[in-house]
Amino acid sequence: MEIKVIKTEEEYKKALKRLEEIFHVPADSAEGDEAELLSILIEKYENEFYPIEAPDPIEAIKFRMEQMNMTKKELTDIIGYKSRVSEIFNRKRKLTLKMIRNLHDKMKIPYDSLMTDY
Repeated sequence: MEIKVIKTEEEYKKALKRLEEIFHVPADSAEGDEAELLSILIEKYENEFYPIEAPDPIEAIKFRMEQMNMTKKELTDIIGYKSRVSEIFNRKRKLTLKMIRNLHDKMKIPYDSLMTDY
């Protein structure tokens, strides 16, 4: 396959099909190099035409809670009162700076995920 910048949906689909064909080849082969280049070009195309938005702070917290098998009750130790957790999850109250710091320190949620608008 001729490797070139992916500019159209048709070229994108063709590149995906080719990558699927050579996905499991040895990395130190010519086809391995082709697979690596295709994956870079495909990623560039997807970032431009199929961007994935970062989750809002509430979704980031819920996702991290799920990863940590954490309950809402356990989250109260980080955020504060049980009612405060409900207000935040229902988007009736914004996160405070102290909450953001606690969530970052105790749950390792990146600051930029916690400080976006929602």
